[in-house]
Amino acid sequence: MERSTNTIKPIRQKDLSFFQKTYIPEILKGMLLTLSQVFRPKFTRQYPEERWNPPASYRGRPVLVQEEGVERCVACGLCSRVCPALAIEVQASETDLEKERYPERFEINMLRCIFCGFCEEACPEEAIIMSDEYELVFTNPKDAIYGKDKLLMSTDRLKTRLDFLRKSR
Repeated sequence: MERSTNTIKPIRQKDLSFFQKTYIPEILKGMLLTLSQVFRPKFTRQYPEERWNPPASYRGRPVLVQEEGVERCVACGLCSRVCPALAIEVQASETDLEKERYPERFEINMLRCIFCGFCEEACPEEAIIMSDEYELVFTNPKDAIYGKDKLLMSTDRLKTRLDFLRKSR
C-alpha cells in the first residue's frame, strides 16, 4: 500500500521563534481585528417594525411537514433517538391508511431544544424540518411543550427550506 506524502507537519513548541513563544504576534492580530471592527459603520435593525428575513439555510424552530392535510411522519422515532437534548417524544399508533403508522403523540420541548438540526437530518421522510421561525416566547414552562397542533405546518409555507434541503443533499 502506498501512503500519501502530502501530510502537513504540525508546528511544535520548539519550532517557534522566541518572539512567537511570547504570543505577542497573536495578541497583536486580535487587537487589530478588534480595532478594524470598532471603526466599521454601525447597523441597527428597528426590530418589531423592521423584520429579519432569514435565509433558507437558517435553522429556526423544528416543525412537522403536513402535505395535503396529512402529516408526513411515519413515527419511526429516529428524530427522538438522535436528539442530543432529549427534547422530542414520539408515540406511534397503527392505521389502515397507506402509511400504516402515524404519530399519535408528537411533542417537542422547546426549552430543551438546542436547534441543532439532527432531527431533520435523521428523518427518512423529510417529515420534520427546521423552519424559519425564530420568535419563541413562553410565560409558563408548560407552554414550551409543542404538540402536533403547534408543530404541523404546510409544505407551501416551508417551500424555501424544503428546496434548500433537496439541493444540499
